[in-house]
Amino acid sequence: MTKDFDFNELERTLEILKIKMHVREFADFAIQKDFTTEQIEAVVETFKMLAEKKEEASIDFLLKCSRLPLKHPKTFDNFKFEDVKGRDVERLKSLKTLTALHSHKNIAFIGPAGTGKTHLAMAFAYECCQKMMKAYFIKMTELNDLFNEARKFDKISRVMTSLVKPSCLVIDEVGHCVFDAENTRLFFDLVDRRYNKEGSYNMVFTSNKQPISWRQNFTEEDSLLCALDRIFDDALIFNLDGESHRGLNKEIVSLTTKRVKSTSITELPLN
Repeated sequence: MTKDFDFNELERTLEILKIKMHVREFADFAIQKDFTTEQIEAVVETFKMLAEKKEEASIDFLLKCSRLPLKHPKTFDNFKFEDVKGRDVERLKSLKTLTALHSHKNIAFIGPAGTGKTHLAMAFAYECCQKMMKAYFIKMTELNDLFNEARKFDKISRVMTSLVKPSCLVIDEVGHCVFDAENTRLFFDLVDRRYNKEGSYNMVFTSNKQPISWRQNFTEEDSLLCALDRIFDDALIFNLDGESHRGLNKEIVSLTTKRVKSTSITELPLN
């Protein structure tokens, strides 16, 4: 009776519910109780419903902790891809697969205001939460303030741990404030810890400045250069204004919005 029943779905459901029971145990129980196929299906459907409820609650919790907008979320589905022109638009759309996160590729959206940089960064983080992975969104000015507070109240270790833990860390509007020498060193420490982090992870940045100009907003040159080296060691840079950016081990994806007519993509070779 139970031999021909497919228990694969039940096994996945039990994993979601974190119930320490092997499907064989349930199969033996079903045989012992002489369950009909309909009864087995009813039990599996009940477990599925409970698992779905648990996943929904987990996603809601992850979104609330992410600092992403919840009332009007920024997603890939409501991003106006029709406003983006260029032969490589599909590269932009494919970000939804989270391949970049699983391959440890950092992402940078570079361009002037109004080109959708923050929307895309938030959409990536939103998709992470939908896939049950922790994401955290913070503006560069907020990060600077957070480091200042951590130094003042001796909470650097706690703050750093909270920023290293998320699978995806989004830092928005790089270049809107100046980090002093100590905060620049903390920024490097953050990047370095995430660079050596295990599992699926990445960082997402938005800026109206090319990375080569970021040094204008940091004080400690050596630490910043080390941080940039780790950030862009293997990264995707989307130039939404069509300007080019070259560097080691990067894939440069240049796309244009309605502001500009030309577009190109350059993939740099590995050294």
